[in-house]
Amino acid sequence: MEQKHNITVSPEQLAAIGAGHLAYVKPIGAEDAARMLGQPIEAGPEGKLFALFNANGMPISIAPTFEMAVGNAMEHELVPARVH
Repeated sequence: MEQKHNITVSPEQLAAIGAGHLAYVKPIGAEDAARMLGQPIEAGPEGKLFALFNANGMPISIAPTFEMAVGNAMEHELVPARVH
């Protein structure tokens, strides 16, 4: 029988997993974008924007389309993941 071991990971360690390699794209509204940027921003035709975040949750960019956000990830040599 195989032994199982529990591993404890701190929130800081969890946030660092994938940092510099992995990013996630999340749909956001214009109000969220304005809070992130500190100024008003117009949303796309569906009222959505797409934010690119580093694996640790630090915002990298905001784009009008999902495809542009993924392109931003690729430009930064990050592997994008979609978050709903």
